[in-house]
Amino acid sequence: MLLKLLEWEGNGLTLFSKGFVPVIKSVSHLPIRSVRFVQVEPLRSCHQTDRTGNRKDGLCPLQVQYRSDSMNAVGIDVSSRKSTVAVLRPLGEVVCLPFDVTHDIVGLASLAEKLKTIDGETRVVMEHTGRYYEAVAKALHEAGFFVCAVNPLLIKEYGANSLRRVKTDKADAIKIARYALDNWADLRDFTPMDAIRYDLKTLNRQFQLASKQRTASANNLIALLEQSFPGIRKCFDSPVRSDGTQKWVDFAHSFWHVDCVRKQPFAAFCERYRKWCKRHAYLFKLSNAEEVYALAKRAVVLTPKSKVVKVLVQEAANQLISISRSVEVYRAEMDRLAAMLPEYPVVMAMYGVGKSYGPQLMAEIGDVRRFERKQALVAFAGIDPMPNQSGDKNVRSNKSSKRGSPYLRKTLFNVIRTYLQCAPQDEPVFQFLNRKRAEGKPFYVYMLAAANKFLRRYYAKLRDFFASLDTLQPVAPIPTILKATL
Repeated sequence: MLLKLLEWEGNGLTLFSKGFVPVIKSVSHLPIRSVRFVQVEPLRSCHQTDRTGNRKDGLCPLQVQYRSDSMNAVGIDVSSRKSTVAVLRPLGEVVCLPFDVTHDIVGLASLAEKLKTIDGETRVVMEHTGRYYEAVAKALHEAGFFVCAVNPLLIKEYGANSLRRVKTDKADAIKIARYALDNWADLRDFTPMDAIRYDLKTLNRQFQLASKQRTASANNLIALLEQSFPGIRKCFDSPVRSDGTQKWVDFAHSFWHVDCVRKQPFAAFCERYRKWCKRHAYLFKLSNAEEVYALAKRAVVLTPKSKVVKVLVQEAANQLISISRSVEVYRAEMDRLAAMLPEYPVVMAMYGVGKSYGPQLMAEIGDVRRFERKQALVAFAGIDPMPNQSGDKNVRSNKSSKRGSPYLRKTLFNVIRTYLQCAPQDEPVFQFLNRKRAEGKPFYVYMLAAANKFLRRYYAKLRDFFASLDTLQPVAPIPTILKATL
């Protein structure tokens, strides 16, 4: 029989197999010294006598002796260059007043040594904020401490029982430590990612940032061309090449104004355009030259041909070419790193996942074995519906939580859009999507439902794949010079 023991400050705690077991929701202000699970044998019946000497059948009590180990909750408020640390125990006992620690070898090593001198079980809790927390969490994890990184939203919504709003690093560290005490049994240990997954996730974030910048730069160039060469973007449909170049951008760089085309005869422009295509390794089409020349002849421009317009258009084109080249470099490097992971062939074999979306999925999801069940992965993506029920009210169509990774949701939406465009009739995800669409569901409803279906299949395929492997090649952890110091 597994019992959860809450050890109170006192001489001990007496439990019966059918006795009272205290249910406590908050322990930060109660005299509870520790929480642990123990395995005990069921109690047999025994004979006792009351005060009058009469025989009384019952159960023998289980005497639980007092345990001297204490709970040390370490709350760390992380910032860019330093962190504020507070150490608390139950009943508001302050073990260490809030103090600052620098994010360098000496500072983190001194923090680890100071925490080791505290008697009892120590658990470190910090907010999962950006990249700042990772160095502190990894250093303390390698030093042998229990480290937990929680969502900042949980800390923000915790303990709002004061009318005064206090926002300081010391107050935040104490608040995090109190959260650790109240959720002691539910804290999850922090596990650092291996080097490949860490680099893959970092590359994906840079890839997403560069993609946004490329979209903004493309819109900027189109806006400038609407003043000097309106409509030229629609004359070209060539895709982006592996080096980041694109035909319409290179054309706008050379022919940045309509007068660069219409001020010469068609034959002269056609010959110039043919040589330009050969020089930039593009396919020459006479029909394309005729379309561009006709557009230039009838175009109405807002700005005359001048040096200022040339500088504006050509620099905008150079900026777009540079960012597009960075995007393609990130894409190729992500595919190279993802190919080093064991689940790469399984992910790439799934429909709708190519050399672009596959590494993005693997980068954001990480090791799928860290999710206990498929519902946890769906919640991590933020596409799980939020229940809405109260009394007789029970809403069946609910909004998604959107509390997870926005990058993962974007990638999933693009994958499902591939299903929608290609319409593979033998794919279970498309069959599910098509059934929801036939039921009259709105666009975003059946798209999110299909993303949920795809993510569950992703989880099942990878869990079965990892279960079928007898041994996995060990992946080297992220090197750190702090490990030797600690």
